[in-house]
Amino acid sequence: MPRPKSAFDTLYPYRLYEPEEVLDPDLMYTVPEIARLLQGIDPEVELAADAEDRVVAWTIPWLMAHAEELVINDPVGDEPGYFGLASEGRPADEIPDDIEDVHAPEDPE
Repeated sequence: MPRPKSAFDTLYPYRLYEPEEVLDPDLMYTVPEIARLLQGIDPEVELAADAEDRVVAWTIPWLMAHAEELVINDPVGDEPGYFGLASEGRPADEIPDDIEDVHAPEDPE
């Protein structure tokens, strides 16, 4: 339910960081690590589960908004995906035309 602004002691400006302000161009990060960086926290700091869930939820739209500036690895098995800055030094590989066939479940027909 919406609340009146007067119910809050403090209101801060809403600032969205650009990827190059947050990410090291030579590193790749998991979503939870990026979530910490966006909050000004070291990526290796342990957070309570509810706090981590919250900052990760705030990070997903940021990743989507900056998709053209980012690259992601092809995770293997249960490994998480790692995101990093797209760069001329290590450009993104072309996605194979048959990639949907490789990752899509078998057709039950």
